[in-house]
Amino acid sequence: MTLVHTRWAATLLLATTAALLRCSDSAAEAPQASPEPVATETTEHQAYTPVTVHHQLGTTVIEHRPQRVVALDMNEVDFLDLLDIPVAGMPKDFIPHFLAKYQDQPDIQDTGAIVQPNLEKVHAARPDLILITSLQARHYQELSEIAPTIHFDVDYRDSQAQHLDIIKRHLLTLGQIFEKDELAQQAVADLDRQVERVRQLTRDRPETALIVLHNNGAFSAFGPHSRYGFVFNALGVKSATPAGAAGLHGRPISSEFIQQVNPDVIYVVDRTAVMEHRPALNADTLGNPLLRQTNAWKNGHVVFADAQAWYVTAASVNSMKIIIEDVISGYQNEP
Repeated sequence: MTLVHTRWAATLLLATTAALLRCSDSAAEAPQASPEPVATETTEHQAYTPVTVHHQLGTTVIEHRPQRVVALDMNEVDFLDLLDIPVAGMPKDFIPHFLAKYQDQPDIQDTGAIVQPNLEKVHAARPDLILITSLQARHYQELSEIAPTIHFDVDYRDSQAQHLDIIKRHLLTLGQIFEKDELAQQAVADLDRQVERVRQLTRDRPETALIVLHNNGAFSAFGPHSRYGFVFNALGVKSATPAGAAGLHGRPISSEFIQQVNPDVIYVVDRTAVMEHRPALNADTLGNPLLRQTNAWKNGHVVFADAQAWYVTAASVNSMKIIIEDVISGYQNEP
């Protein structure tokens, strides 16, 4: 290589090296691109709009979307199931057949009895929301110390016409809490359609109906002012008895009373089958000669209702649909 070529190559090498150094310096001085934001629990909480719930026992503020929910009433479990919300804890003593999938799930804490929750087990479920009804109301203060607690204001003693409104309002509230508004609204609309369907059937019908609770061979009746008042007030069924007051388990009646009232439709709710986990009564096993003399029996309008839907729940969407179907069948059965 000649001297000229050698000097030219050296010059070119120096220039290239200087350019690379300048690029390196510029890269070091340039601001670095920010990484994509990562969704964290904090950012999710910041985006959540707090929900304030006013209920009969007080006011509960939900600051964050609940992640672990304890439902101490089967109606509440049914609401959560409808909204596709996981259940962290629930009582497992009387689970209705339409919620049977929850019975043996090991990741769901068994919180004891429906009417007597085990507070230690509730705490062990690590809830950030607890849902209760009047059956657990006396534990409200203690439960509220574990997690925000909401009382479902359904009246199990005198449901009357507000029963359906209370159900729908509670469902919409849960939809807001869990950011499932659209799903909740769809369920409300579907329930409204089912109610209208039964009302169209009962609106101009002359038949009178009697709701009786069977308990170890004894009967109780429920009229317009009772836990099943909504059947008469909201669903349009005509009561065969006066609108007298009734307790949680109805007004005790005799077989002679049923015969004298002589209803056109009888709905039999077998409490014994629920409480003792026994097969429910049916036309073959109810050997009551006086009841068999009623118009309802003679015309095939005795309905052995779904006791789990009527007695264990009766205040949620799925249980209401079952009750509506039972009510309709009372006008359709034939001897």
